[in-house]
Amino acid sequence: MRPDAGPVSRALLTLELVQAQPGITAERLADRLGVSERAARRYVGMLREAGIPIESTRGPYGGYRAGRGLRMPPLVFTATEATGLVMAVLDGHHAASDPADPVGSALGKLIRALPEPVAETAEAVRRTAAAAPDRAAVRPDPAIATALVRACGERRLARVEYASESGREWTVDVEPWAVVVRHGRWYLLCLPVGRDGSRSYRIDRVRGVEVLDQTFHPPVDLDPVAALEESLGTGWEHVAEVLVDATPDVVAHHLPRTLGRFEPTADGRTRVVGSTSNPAWYAHELTALPVPYRVVGGDALLAAAREVAARLVAATERPGAPDGPGS
Repeated sequence: MRPDAGPVSRALLTLELVQAQPGITAERLADRLGVSERAARRYVGMLREAGIPIESTRGPYGGYRAGRGLRMPPLVFTATEATGLVMAVLDGHHAASDPADPVGSALGKLIRALPEPVAETAEAVRRTAAAAPDRAAVRPDPAIATALVRACGERRLARVEYASESGREWTVDVEPWAVVVRHGRWYLLCLPVGRDGSRSYRIDRVRGVEVLDQTFHPPVDLDPVAALEESLGTGWEHVAEVLVDATPDVVAHHLPRTLGRFEPTADGRTRVVGSTSNPAWYAHELTALPVPYRVVGGDALLAAAREVAARLVAATERPGAPDGPGS
């Protein structure tokens, strides 16, 4: 706190601290204000005299907190902040100007609450900027996503009703470890109860969620993004095994982790072990490698790799040149 701040400024800062840190003690409040505990209590008294409900509790876990009925202070944005917020929404959700869309409606309410000079530029960007839709992006039901995020945060089991891409439906109890957004798609990284190995479920395919009372403990060293990408490369019908003449860090730089595990070999190479429902896609991804590699497992992947190789060779052939590519 600045030494020249007056009582009103300190009282307003007191309100801000109480709202931001429910249960803050007089000692901590005094430290943040740069005053004595007696003075901190005086500023709390000023707020109460102004009709602002500030509650206090005694004891080792006591402190100050805002009472019921206290209205939140107005949000204050600069024009640059407001425009940046609209740009972020457009970048991730392309219905920013549609009042029928929940995000478009919420953003419209926010802009209407801002002073006109601040809102003017943001509103112009919202209504005139054209965002090319991400064809791979699929947004889930907000209520289902919210329930799963809550289950993750509270570390409680969840009963998930799921429908696969093929139309098969089932219900499973899971430990919801994390919700991960990857390339415009929302995934639930979880461990089905009674099964080995994590699973990843597309949240847009979740038909219902029930948060259960039982709790769980997620892995201590969990990296949600890495675990999701690895799980996306397992459990499919076509096995894949590829031997790459490079170390795992080089392979990871060129290939997505969704292809499977990158296992180092004794001779300094990498064995990529995974599975796929789309061997043609898998074979195409392998062409990003700038080093030699060989498909050593998976008949479907081997056939797909040969087709990709044939197309690449055909693309180099010149019409009327009998001596082969480059002649």
